[in-house]
Amino acid sequence: MAEGWLRHRYGDRFEVHSAGTEATEVRPLAIRAMREVGVDISGQQSKTLERYLSEPWDYVITVCDQANQACPVFPGGRHRLHWSLPDPSEATGTEEDQLLVYRAVRDDLRRRIDDLVAASSEGTRS
Repeated sequence: MAEGWLRHRYGDRFEVHSAGTEATEVRPLAIRAMREVGVDISGQQSKTLERYLSEPWDYVITVCDQANQACPVFPGGRHRLHWSLPDPSEATGTEEDQLLVYRAVRDDLRRRIDDLVAASSEGTRS
């Protein structure tokens, strides 16, 4: 969801990639939650971190505690951030209950990303 929002809002300004500690699938409820805000992530693919370890990164951001603990060091990462968010794929209950968790995580990611981009833009102005 974070990759989708970054590409949607800021893809003309940033090169964006996402990966996990293991490759799974782009969850249907994530696709649905993002579609609600006009972002199509149905074409995204789940990838593992290994392919990105040697790349230079301005930011490496982990978005759940498990990923933060399992995430290796990115030697080329200038800034490492951790956003402790619930993993929506672990939500339980009815489909609507689970979708509420996806929406909450989506909205939290959106706010954090927009705030980070705004702060980084202010820091580059002279």
